[in-house]
Amino acid sequence: MFKRILVPIDGSSTSNRGLQQAIQMAREQKAALLLLHVVDESVLIQSAAVSGALFDDLVRSLTESGKNILAKAAALASQKGVQAKTVLIDNSYMPVADAIVKQARKLRADLIVIGTHGRRGGARLIMGSDAEGVVRQSPVPVLLIRAKGQAAGRR
Repeated sequence: MFKRILVPIDGSSTSNRGLQQAIQMAREQKAALLLLHVVDESVLIQSAAVSGALFDDLVRSLTESGKNILAKAAALASQKGVQAKTVLIDNSYMPVADAIVKQARKLRADLIVIGTHGRRGGARLIMGSDAEGVVRQSPVPVLLIRAKGQAAGRR
């Protein structure tokens, strides 16, 4: 039985599928739900075109978007009878997967539920996979929730 379920969310449909599964599990197991949004500043830092005031404006926009995503997720959990703690972190120096695992340790999560797009081949090499990084590093079990319409074993 899980007591503290961490759910990294980014507002995508895949992330929302993970959230819905985590809410159901938290309700059934009377577990605490820990909602995490990572404001990933590293993508802005890597762009030579973004600097100064524009950088600050974009970070503010990403942060506000993250707050909205967390508020909507917490409201959905509340509607389903599950209390949720929200955590918003700024990340500019490590891969998102590392930030998620670091928070899992800090928050003493005993399960991570994360949506995965299930990218393969070139798409995975180019875009990477935060979910894969979490699975590789996590000190606790990780439940991967597939994107809608993704068939098992499809290559």
